[in-house]
Amino acid sequence: MSVDQKTVRRIAHLARIAVTDDEVPHLQGELNAILSFVEQLNEVDVEGVEPMTSVTPMVMRKRQDGVTDGFCPEKILLNAPATEDNFFLVPKVVE
Repeated sequence: MSVDQKTVRRIAHLARIAVTDDEVPHLQGELNAILSFVEQLNEVDVEGVEPMTSVTPMVMRKRQDGVTDGFCPEKILLNAPATEDNFFLVPKVVE
């Protein structure tokens, strides 16, 4: 696939980039080089290759997901501007 000068101007317009007429041929060559590289990547045989998120094997660290009450409601409620019966008091916002 190759890009013509009209397409270069359209891409510049969509990207909100001001491009002069002198810059269009250079950008056309750059875009064509990028597309040529992408076409080369399509030729690589990836059959049997597992998808990966990193080049180094890593295991995601996970903690046990358990429901707790924080074990210190009194300390947590000290940060609240108003409380009642161990709950945060929130002003009414809907009438």
